Amino acid sequence: MTTRIYMNRWFSVAYHYINMIRNNPDGERFEFFGTHPDINHMSLVAADHAGTEPALLGREYAEFCADYCKRNEIDLFIPRLHMEEISRYAHLFDEIGTKVMVCRDIALLDAMVEKDKFYEALEGKELVAIPDYRVVNTAAQFKQAYEELISAGHRVCFKPTKSEGGMGFRIIDNERDALKELYGYVTLSTSFQQAFDTLSRTERFDDLMVMELLSGTEYSIDCVATADGELITAIPRRKSTGRTYLLEDEPELLDIASRIAKSLRIPYAFNIQVRYSGGVPKLLEINPRMSGGLYITCLSGVNMPYLAVQALQGKRIEPPAPRFGIQAGYVEQPLIMKQ
Repeated sequence: MTTRIYMNRWFSVAYHYINMIRNNPDGERFEFFGTHPDINHMSLVAADHAGTEPALLGREYAEFCADYCKRNEIDLFIPRLHMEEISRYAHLFDEIGTKVMVCRDIALLDAMVEKDKFYEALEGKELVAIPDYRVVNTAAQFKQAYEELISAGHRVCFKPTKSEGGMGFRIIDNERDALKELYGYVTLSTSFQQAFDTLSRTERFDDLMVMELLSGTEYSIDCVATADGELITAIPRRKSTGRTYLLEDEPELLDIASRIAKSLRIPYAFNIQVRYSGGVPKLLEINPRMSGGLYITCLSGVNMPYLAVQALQGKRIEPPAPRFGIQAGYVEQPLIMKQ
């Protein structure tokens, strides 16, 4: 029997995840379907069937995905784009017998997408330390937040409350040499005055989080849980220099993953990002999906995408024994797309 899996608009790393699931240790057979607005996107290269998807929002997008699943007799749907909308209309997939790898706690999912709401939701739960932050939407509020954080002894950064990856993230650095930067690499830094002048051009802007800059070691903790949120495995991945990562057995971080799993009950694959400050790991964000660097974590010997698929299928999974102490990196690999 072959299980049909559909992945909608994903990152290019879906190429790795498809192949990991396909090359699973149990010899289970899978057939992959993928859609993306760009038919030449690298996420589609490993799929058996590729198609384009329209620019839709809300229920219309969920209906497009449900119709695609129905027409192609999809067994499992692993979404990335518009996960919150797909969760909101999950009944459309239940009606056609397609299992969806998505958190069905809509309030929790919405909060994880908007970082300030998520920080608020975690207050008082004692799961993980939260950075000092303020939410602003006017230039005057931005100035006040910046001054308060500086007075508290912090370096300062800011980012949109609703963004993915590093989009919109900036570090405030008032010692920048603008001329020198013109001859150097693109930087994430800006001065307070530049940011303030730009934000002052409009009466009100989309919410920004102005927060303490965490300057210590950064970790991603890749996790897999059952449909009920029972943690199966968690593997910390430390960002080192350049493209180098270390897979480390860090009890403090594993405890954080365990506490978050027990409290929030996030199902299937999710990723916790923390960064140290003064010896304390503080939360950056939690992504309720497979992370962009999960394929590196899988060098631990644990096929995490396949574990997540097994969890979605409702299979009993024995907790794996990951190998730690691994240093890893990545390089580009050319792929023939058509011939």
